[in-house]
Amino acid sequence: MKLQQLYSYMRKAIDHYQLIESGDKIAIGISGGKDSLTLLYALSGLRRFYPQKFDLVAVTVDLGYENFDLTAVSKLCHDLDVPYHIVNTEIAKILFEERNEKPTCSLCAKMRKGALNQAIKELGCNKVAYAHHMDDVIETAFLSMIFEGRFYVFPPKTYMEDSDLTIIRPLIYVSEAEVKGFRNKYQLPVVKNPCPMDGNTKREYVKKLIQQLNIDNPGVKTKLFHAIQNGNIQGWLSGTNNAI
Repeated sequence: MKLQQLYSYMRKAIDHYQLIESGDKIAIGISGGKDSLTLLYALSGLRRFYPQKFDLVAVTVDLGYENFDLTAVSKLCHDLDVPYHIVNTEIAKILFEERNEKPTCSLCAKMRKGALNQAIKELGCNKVAYAHHMDDVIETAFLSMIFEGRFYVFPPKTYMEDSDLTIIRPLIYVSEAEVKGFRNKYQLPVVKNPCPMDGNTKREYVKKLIQQLNIDNPGVKTKLFHAIQNGNIQGWLSGTNNAI
């Protein structure tokens, strides 16, 4: 996928769901993976011509794993003229050494988001951009139905009252396959996920399930996404907001 196509998808989401307003200071949560680096690359370029002027900062929560080298990510942020901040934590040690229970992805995510939100507020940001794409939307819906017995999917925009921050997801119209193509074309410096549970999660199970459904029924992923869009789900109506 070329950059201009990525801009087109992203602007469609931003305009449709009013994700960016003039004067916003937006933090991008950078994990080092292909999704967040694609979002970083695209939003940094969009600043130059989007009619609503906004500022960016990039933030990585370092969980404390060994061999998690962010040098290349730091260089990319420098090249894109985006200030970069690394938040050092001991989350990995707490999860895998200090607790007697088996670590869970949900607990890790909760701790990581807590550290991220605190840093974002200290940096004076009013919004945080997550790199969730179309496949993430569909997978989340399946996860909630299969493992929680309910239908839930995160909306394109969420206002968090407790932290006075708004989450935006500008990549929801971009498929994971397109993100992979963009990463390869623009040689983004992806950092391997150091978590020992990477690739062995419920989300990975659901991802493979949906991939098989799409093989057996070509185009089913697009239909599933359209079902979410047209399902009268809170936060997915054009211009609406969802508060938690």
